[in-house]
Amino acid sequence: MARWSVVLPDEQWAAERLFQHDVVTVADGPAGAAVGDEVLVVAERQVVASARVEKTDGGLALWYLRRAFDSPVPADSLPVGEVDEVTFRRFAERLGGPSDKKAWLVSVAMPIEAVNPAEAVRQFWSHVLELGPAELPTYVWPSGDELAMQAFVLGAEANQDPEEEDEE
Repeated sequence: MARWSVVLPDEQWAAERLFQHDVVTVADGPAGAAVGDEVLVVAERQVVASARVEKTDGGLALWYLRRAFDSPVPADSLPVGEVDEVTFRRFAERLGGPSDKKAWLVSVAMPIEAVNPAEAVRQFWSHVLELGPAELPTYVWPSGDELAMQAFVLGAEANQDPEEEDEE
């Protein structure tokens, strides 16, 4: 089994941060990669995940083993392509092990004028499709701790308080 590092293009990295995928396909993966090989996934010069090669035809299909999207590891000394086992393990261990999961509440709320609830729901989904994650803030908080609510846009925390924006 070989070990590799692959770089995600910026556009693909942005999409990976928004949605929970089990597999990421890399078009320009290393030529020698084989099913079962281990891979460090790099984006913006940071190791953001570890993965296992699942398929090699039509691009490299990588099954995520550990994601560290929100706490990546700087990859300054990591070569692109084949990686020796010691270097690979050093970076993989810094990604950490699986974290305990806890319940989160996630909400998208917007005022909608409609003649009945069914029409309001249709308009809601139309707005969600039209605005999407680039414009529509999503609110998230740990279950039972509403005061810890944070707004996210494009997968990153975003200030939604217009009074604070005016002070800057």
